[in-house]
Amino acid sequence: MKLVVGIVRPEKANDVLEALYRAEVRGVSLSRVQGHGGELERVETYRGTTVQMGLAEKVRFEIAVSDDFVQPTIDALCEGARTGHVGDGKIFVLPLDRAVRIRTGETDHGAVTPVDKR
Repeated sequence: MKLVVGIVRPEKANDVLEALYRAEVRGVSLSRVQGHGGELERVETYRGTTVQMGLAEKVRFEIAVSDDFVQPTIDALCEGARTGHVGDGKIFVLPLDRAVRIRTGETDHGAVTPVDKR
């Protein structure tokens, strides 16, 4: 099992959700975050004053998947989030030691995206 974390542009969040749905990846958590990577610093005007913005708004996807779903999840994140410009985001894949579905008590593979693909 792995925890796939994707950090993407907020305007691409719905495209990512659609791509994950098409890839039959379920059980997604998302949150709004701020950060910066390779983007150039932005300058915006706020109430007539020029302000340098150091952090960009992003959306963080967290998806716990069985090993068979790691690559389809990565592919869906890339498909939905890619614009071809700096700031499209990053994907991190982390080992997941344990998962428990609270409702049923299922653990590990039974608590994440199914092992059997289709």
